[in-house]
Amino acid sequence: MPSTVAVAHYPEGAGHATRMLAIANALEARGVDVRMAGGGAGSEFVSLNGYDAFEPRTVDYVDTYQGGSLGKVLTQSVPASAGRTKDYLGWLRETEPDALVTDDMFAAMAASRTDVPLYTLKHDVPGLYRDPIERSGARFHTKFQLATSREFFYPAIWPRSEIDPAAATRVPPVALEGDVAAIDAADVVVVPSYFSDLDRVADHLRDRGYDVVNVADDDWDPVPSLLPYIRGADAVVCSGYSTIMDAAVAGTPCIVDPATDEQEAVADWIDRFDTAGFTVADGPLDVLDAVESPPASPDFENGADTVAERVIDDLGEDAAGAATRESERPTVAGSTPSSVGAAPSAAASSSGGSAATSADGGSPATASTRGVASDSPSTTREFASAAASRLVGSARSAATSTAAGSVLAGVVGHQVAVHGLYWPIQRSLPTYSGGVSELFLLATVALVALAALSAAFDAGVVPSVLLASGPVVGWAANHWLTAMPVPHYSIAFLFEMALLYGGVFGVIGYLLGSRLRRVTPTRRSTPAAK
Repeated sequence: MPSTVAVAHYPEGAGHATRMLAIANALEARGVDVRMAGGGAGSEFVSLNGYDAFEPRTVDYVDTYQGGSLGKVLTQSVPASAGRTKDYLGWLRETEPDALVTDDMFAAMAASRTDVPLYTLKHDVPGLYRDPIERSGARFHTKFQLATSREFFYPAIWPRSEIDPAAATRVPPVALEGDVAAIDAADVVVVPSYFSDLDRVADHLRDRGYDVVNVADDDWDPVPSLLPYIRGADAVVCSGYSTIMDAAVAGTPCIVDPATDEQEAVADWIDRFDTAGFTVADGPLDVLDAVESPPASPDFENGADTVAERVIDDLGEDAAGAATRESERPTVAGSTPSSVGAAPSAAASSSGGSAATSADGGSPATASTRGVASDSPSTTREFASAAASRLVGSARSAATSTAAGSVLAGVVGHQVAVHGLYWPIQRSLPTYSGGVSELFLLATVALVALAALSAAFDAGVVPSVLLASGPVVGWAANHWLTAMPVPHYSIAFLFEMALLYGGVFGVIGYLLGSRLRRVTPTRRSTPAAK
């Protein structure tokens, strides 16, 4: 059984924190020492549950993209992502846990650079999204976490469907159990998310005579867990998936009024499957009608216990297997394991010049002598290995960067075509205008940051350049859709732009990222003793 498990949550919205707190509590109830991390909007709930958590730099893609622009994503969220990952990396190397359980992509990326076993909890899979950029982002981090996790837990309240990740482990909804002490039960509990506002709904319900608890009210003091309040209510009105899972575990009818793209996607899936215990409302009036005629009560177990047991069992099997291998290791009487390995070398050195003579004669010394010679790689082999490391890097990181570059090329190409951005971008380039525009500077920062992030995670020059070239290729591909004065130039245009801008900025980013990689502490070669 593991002695220490790290649990990290994504910073956007308190729901991420409550989900991971549920798993943390389930692990602690089974005797595991838990180290929490995450920060952001859920920090208060982590403290209320008695954890002193590590807080890395905060990232907010929902606000910068849905409430901002792609430019804000590139200049604010992308650099913050690199910083958050680096912070997690230092924390994991310092705490040296037996495992990491997380719903945070950046914690998962940090774990992939250590020997800490990774377990992921994730519900926002690509099939939930309509927006091509959000879908591409969800596809990237879902595939990455599927590839790097020992187990990918997928909590869902709807039946199995085509959007389920093929290699994921479906678990019941995950909810944070609270104090079972008596509370003043309300008729309706209203739980807006970090990005939604349900005050009008709460006011209308009160006007109709309902006793309402609105957790956004000024006089509401945050509590360690909402589950007891939801369990005692006749209905709950919410926007986000965390409260949906709370309602599922509590057995309380739930009315969903979504606000963000992700919440609308979840609501669509609930509606599509006519999921028992839930109904989707579109605005205050529909919410009022649904509260008056609520759906039947849902009936689900708490998936937090399932996740905790699977992690403990898996790590326990590792420990048992290691003990078995240790007990089966052959030994030589009167010697320690290290002296067994040293014996052949000692024998060879004591034989002096006779070793070479024996080797020519085909004696048993031949194998030892040849083995020593083969331990010294040739200069050619060393050069080839170093070149491959510099050019390609880690195979997994290289594949991830190359795939991400392809996705970016498609996404950027589509957005440029839809919004007619080819010529505005063309005119911003120094090779066209002879000057440096703000748009060009923004693009420069974004491309260099992409390549640096790639290199920081062990990708080589080639995949880092390909990642930085992806947006350039996506933009330049629209050359064929525009009226150009020199048609024959279009054949080489795409490659020239990719080489000029993607290549230059990709190499600069690679140099920055590889330097960042060198200054971070090296990973542990062996697990720390507990």
